[in-house]
Amino acid sequence: MLVVAALGGNALLKRNEPLTAENQRANVRVAALALARLVEAGHRLVITHGNGPQVGLLALQGASYKPDEAYPLDVLGAETGGMIGYIIEQELENALDHQHPVATLLTQIVVDPLDPAFGNPTKFIGPVYTRDEAEARGKAAGWSIAQDGDSWRRVVPSPKPQDIPDLRVVQLLLNHDVIVICGGGGGIPVLRRPDGSLIGIEAVIDKDAASALLAGQLGADALLLLTDVDAVYRDFGTDHQARIKRLTPKEATALHLPAGSMGPKMAAAASFATQGGLAGIGRLDQATAILELRAGTCVVPDVPKEEGRSA
Repeated sequence: MLVVAALGGNALLKRNEPLTAENQRANVRVAALALARLVEAGHRLVITHGNGPQVGLLALQGASYKPDEAYPLDVLGAETGGMIGYIIEQELENALDHQHPVATLLTQIVVDPLDPAFGNPTKFIGPVYTRDEAEARGKAAGWSIAQDGDSWRRVVPSPKPQDIPDLRVVQLLLNHDVIVICGGGGGIPVLRRPDGSLIGIEAVIDKDAASALLAGQLGADALLLLTDVDAVYRDFGTDHQARIKRLTPKEATALHLPAGSMGPKMAAAASFATQGGLAGIGRLDQATAILELRAGTCVVPDVPKEEGRSA
């Protein structure tokens, strides 16, 4: 099977964990072992990953320079894609005892300049703050801020991904049995100008939406959205919570889930499964079991209605 595995931010940095190179490498080392099991099981693999904390930290560092010297978010996205891709690439090569070639590809993703997301920033990036800290930093730097759980963070535009001009390079690598790390942080947001040329734009694309687009355009068999939660739950946090084992794309889109956590993952899973593939949401260490429908929440086309309800 051709599997696109999208690593959640927890694969790189646990919540409230210091954003150090050592912590990120230690977390990626654990993730690499789980990904290596997919390769050893005979699957072809494409890996995507988030970059919210990392791109936010670089933007924060850039704020210490003169306004005209700070790098825009598309450039920071490219920087984090290279940095994180390097760590994943190296740790996965180590986990596979250097028996499989691995390559990191900086990936441009075309967005629509008229996307309403540019007028409604919702994508969390950077460190977490108290409300007072976030308001003070936001006022000083001209940021938009929003509540993220018990904390507050910077938010930036997150337009929908439209096209992947670097797709042919990904396919070329796959044709040569290379494990590809691409679409880092949702990809580098770019606009296509009237003459066909590309130019970057200030935004951060949702990693799960970009991964679903990538998986669909590659004709992948499965999309795994891997996080630190074992599944999607009905009535989460109540005495009646129950794991959703399996459902159809239609049932998935009918669920009401938090926009800041499982909502985008379920939307991406439903989008990909509508095209005929298996989409799974669950823990990184259960990736193989999710593919075998033994763990996580799986969105599968044409599941009998009774089975979907009883999941």
